[in-house]
Amino acid sequence: MNPFEMVVAIIVIVTIGKIVQAKLQAQASEAPYRAADSEEARQMQAEIRGLRERIAVLERVITDNHSSVSLEREIERLRDEDRR
Repeated sequence: MNPFEMVVAIIVIVTIGKIVQAKLQAQASEAPYRAADSEEARQMQAEIRGLRERIAVLERVITDNHSSVSLEREIERLRDEDRR
């Protein structure tokens, strides 16, 4: 992996982490006003699980020495999951 790819990967991981952190903080600040088992809370939890899975895939793809074809397949798989 060349240095440029590593920098981009770090930026992507940090950005996704900040988004998840902001969502968790927003959810925590509104927690007293909402029921813990509300439909919106379940949707957000599912979205956070999905984001964590995507981060895990990105980490795996970045740390493994895959060919570009394999990387393209992983990206397409993530896009397909995101479209659902």
